[in-house]
Amino acid sequence: MIRKGNMRLKILILCLGCTLAGLFLQTWLFQSSSSQLIYNQAKDESYRSMQNMQDDVYTFIKSVESGLIDIYNQKDLITDLKRGVDIDTLRSTYYRSAYNLATENFETSLSVVSLYLYNSNHQNISTYRRAVTPRHNYPVDIYDNSQENNAEKVKEYFDSDSTQMLVSGYYNKYRETDIVRFVLKLYNYVNINSKVGYVVCDIDSKALWKILEKYRVDEEMFIWMQPLMDRPILSAGTLAENAKEDYSLVSKKVLEGSTELEHLQSEKKVFFSVYQDKYNLGAYSLMPRALLNKNQKVLTENLLLITLIMLAVVSISFYFASRTLSRPLEDMTRTVKRIQSGETQLRMENLKEDEVGELGKSFNNMLDQIEGLIAKEYENKLLLNRAEYQALQAQINPHFLYNTLDTMSSIAEIQNCSQVSALCQSLANIFRYSLNMKEPFSTVAQEMVHLKNYIYVMNVRMQNQVRYEFSIDDEVLQDSLPRISVQPLVENAVNHGLRNHKGEKVVRVTAETQGDCLVILVEDNGVGMTKERVQELYKEESQETEDKSRSIGILNIHRRMKLLYGEPYGLVIESEPDKGTRVYLRIPRRRQEEGQLWK
Repeated sequence: MIRKGNMRLKILILCLGCTLAGLFLQTWLFQSSSSQLIYNQAKDESYRSMQNMQDDVYTFIKSVESGLIDIYNQKDLITDLKRGVDIDTLRSTYYRSAYNLATENFETSLSVVSLYLYNSNHQNISTYRRAVTPRHNYPVDIYDNSQENNAEKVKEYFDSDSTQMLVSGYYNKYRETDIVRFVLKLYNYVNINSKVGYVVCDIDSKALWKILEKYRVDEEMFIWMQPLMDRPILSAGTLAENAKEDYSLVSKKVLEGSTELEHLQSEKKVFFSVYQDKYNLGAYSLMPRALLNKNQKVLTENLLLITLIMLAVVSISFYFASRTLSRPLEDMTRTVKRIQSGETQLRMENLKEDEVGELGKSFNNMLDQIEGLIAKEYENKLLLNRAEYQALQAQINPHFLYNTLDTMSSIAEIQNCSQVSALCQSLANIFRYSLNMKEPFSTVAQEMVHLKNYIYVMNVRMQNQVRYEFSIDDEVLQDSLPRISVQPLVENAVNHGLRNHKGEKVVRVTAETQGDCLVILVEDNGVGMTKERVQELYKEESQETEDKSRSIGILNIHRRMKLLYGEPYGLVIESEPDKGTRVYLRIPRRRQEEGQLWK
C-alpha cells in the first residue's frame, strides 16, 4: 500500500529542487559574467569623480590667481621693481602692499593666512600675516628656515621659464597642518620675458580640503594633492596601515617627476590619478579594492535573500496546491481498488477540468474498450484538425497587409494627407516586393523601383538629409539579378557610412556593364573604414561565421552571389577613413524582358 503523503513529498522535493537549481544557476552566472562588469563600472565612476574634483580644484585655484593678478594695478610698485630700486626704499614705500592685496582681493572663505612680496633678488618687500599667536604663527619671510618652509621650490620656479602660477605647500608646525602655497611671477609691462619679482600667497588647506572631502565617497578612501616634482600639499581621509607603503611609493614617484603610475595597482588597493597641466597639480587616491566590489556584494546578498523568499513562497504554495492535487488522486486510488474488486461498471465521477480530471477521463475510456478506442481516434482527429487550423491561423497573410496599406493610402489621399498616402503606398510596395519569395530573381529595373520606394520612406524619416544620385545604364535595365541585392547596400551606406558624418551626405548608385558582367556600384561620402576593417569583413565571410555586427547585409549578399554564380563574383569593398566607401556588386549578365518599370 502506498503511504499517504509520498506524492506530496515528491512534488515538494521536485519544486524546491527546480527553484534552488534555477536560483543557484542565476547566482553563478552573475558571479561569472557580471562581477567584472560591475567592478569596471564602479572603477569608471570613481575615476569620473576624481576628474570632477580636479575641475572644482581648478576653479578654486583660478580664483586665487585672479586675486594675485590684481597686484599689477599697483603700477608704481611694478615700475620701481623694473627700475631695480633698492630694497630699503621698496620696503619703506610698499610695506602695506601685501596687506592691501590680501584683504582687498580675497574673500574670507579663501582662508589666506599669509602673503609675501619679493623682488627679483628674493628679498622680502612686504609681508601680511593673518594672525601671530603660539598656535597660529606663520613665517615673516619664507626664506627664514627655507627648508622647513619649502622655499627652495619657490626659487626653482622663479628661475625657470614656466609662465604658469606655481602651486606648492609646506607643513606648518605651529598649526600642525598643511599650508597650500601659490606663487605668481611679476613681469615687466614692456618686456614680458623680464621678471621683476613675485608674490607668494599661503592659504589654509581646509578650503581645498573641503573639496577633497566632498568627493571622498567612503571612509576608507584616501585622497591627496601633489604637484609634479614636489611634496604632497594636502590630503583627506585616514591612511590605512596596509596602504602606507603604496602611498609612499606613489608620492616618491611623483616627487621624482614620474607620470607613469597606473602600474602601481596592487591586489588589495586601487589607485587613481588625474593630472592637470595648467597648474602642474595631480590628484591621487587609494581605496580598498573591496570598496569597488561593494555593489557586487550587495547584489549577491540580494540574490540569496530572493532565494530564501522563493523557497518560502514555494513551500507555502505547495501546501495549498498539494491539497487540491492529492484529493482527486486519492479518490482515483479508491475507485481503482473497487474496480479490481469486481465493480467493473464503476467509472470515475466528479472529475474537474484539469490534468487530474483528464487522467480520470482517460482511465474511464481505457475501461470501456470499444468506446474508448473510438473516442481516442475521434479525439486524435479533433486534435489534428485543431493543430492544422491553428497553424493556418498563425500564418501572416501578405495580401491582407498589402490591402490594408492600400486602404490607408486611399483614406490619407481623401483626407488630403498626400505624404501619408505616398508613404503607405511605398511601404505596401516594399512589403509586396520583399515578401514575394516565389520569384527569387528580379531585374535591375525592379530593384531600382524597390530602392526608390525605400529611399522615399527613408527621406520621410530623415527629412531629406541624404542626397541620392543615380546613373543607370539603359542597357542593363532588363538584366536579371537576385531579389533584394541593392537595397541592403544602400541601407548599410546610410546607417553606417553617413550616420556620424558631418556635412553634406550623398549616396550614388551606378549600374553598368563591364564585358560580360553587370556591375552595380553603391558609394557614399561618409566616415569610411580602415583597410584592416575591410579585411576583417572578408575574413569573417571566409570563415562562414554568422556575423551579427553591422556587416550582416553585406556578408549575406556576398555569400548569395558566390553560391549562385561562383567564386569570381560577389562584392568588392573599397574604403578610406573620412573619404567614404565604395561597394561593387559584380555578377554575370542575364536578361529579362522587363525594362519599362524603371523608365
